[in-house]
Amino acid sequence: MSILIKNIKELATAKGNKPLKGIELSNVEISNDQCIAVEKGIITYVGKLKNAPVCDEEIDASENLVTAGLVDSHTHLVFGGWRQKELQLKLEGQSYLDILKQGGGILSTVQSTRDESEEQLYVKGKKLLEEMLEHGTTTIESKSGYGLNLETELKQLEVGRRLNKDSKMDLVLTFLGAHAFPKEYKDKHEDFIKLICNDMLPKVSKYEDVKYCDIFCETAVFNVEETEKILTIAKELGFKVKMHGDEIDYIGGGELAGKVGCISAEHLIQSSDNGIEAMAKKSVIGVLLPATSFYLDKDYARAREMVKRNMAIAIATDFNPGSTPNLNLQFPMMLACSKYKLTPKEALSAVTLNGACVIERGDEIGTIEVGKKADIVIWKAPDLNYLFYRYGSNQVKTVIKNGEIVVKR
Repeated sequence: MSILIKNIKELATAKGNKPLKGIELSNVEISNDQCIAVEKGIITYVGKLKNAPVCDEEIDASENLVTAGLVDSHTHLVFGGWRQKELQLKLEGQSYLDILKQGGGILSTVQSTRDESEEQLYVKGKKLLEEMLEHGTTTIESKSGYGLNLETELKQLEVGRRLNKDSKMDLVLTFLGAHAFPKEYKDKHEDFIKLICNDMLPKVSKYEDVKYCDIFCETAVFNVEETEKILTIAKELGFKVKMHGDEIDYIGGGELAGKVGCISAEHLIQSSDNGIEAMAKKSVIGVLLPATSFYLDKDYARAREMVKRNMAIAIATDFNPGSTPNLNLQFPMMLACSKYKLTPKEALSAVTLNGACVIERGDEIGTIEVGKKADIVIWKAPDLNYLFYRYGSNQVKTVIKNGEIVVKR
């Protein structure tokens, strides 16, 4: 089955299979009056209609913008319950860490995730993925981290595995067993770290589809020394490593991410100049999460400084039930312009090619080029600027995943 997408007013895409750094982040090619041919889920032609191959089916883009499918490189998709009750606590002035100390926050979700069955988590996750697809996201990273024991962490990963198989979306799985200290280890931090290092990591490392290990390096969670210990052991077991760092307080997360060679470091709101330099030097991709800053009413990461210092950055939702219950990547894209001061071209690179590189899929997705998977979005927008200008509305017209129309609005 082959398809031809024609009547594209503006085609906007980055190029290549490596993360774009510094001024390269704006290397988005804008072309007019293009068409795209797809066969067996792969892009086979990009160019003028007069030279296009004959295809079985034609899709009319109706003089709209076309981009690669969005890649959400940081989500916490699989979890039990919600945390709407914490909204009132936030309005009363209680901080994220205050709520965590009371047994709320992550620990509340941990209990709900432990209590719910695999089937309940699966049904919920499938509905969430459908909503993500409707907003133009075609590939996500899905972290565990709401079990904090081996049984529930494996349950979360199994749900992600099933969703990857059964849904239209592609999921990349990350183990985040070191997300917080569970209540049963509240005063036994060293024992929990031993459990992660000696039991959880070795068992999870046997799963070929769980390639990444993440950790929450933050005040009142895992400090720099504990983080380095866990990530070092994870690397020895064959994991590629990531870390949440410098989200709430500066504790040297950026510097550590560079030191241990993380593939990505996430949040980075409080990262220092030295931390940014360390990450740029070691090619760590900064996954920035502006919707989290928005929801928690906190500072925003210094994206422009990262670009200036030749660091690669990606933009993601951080979708989770507590600090940003938003799964529409279009909203962080807008915030990337209004709060990070990225241009639309830079922000597009951050949610397509660079997002793909965070999960090592840059050779398959993230751009519209011959030989890559046909993950494509046709927008209800005439051009790229309009896409970022009209925030608050779902601007998706059509989503094509692996050459198949999966959303049509």
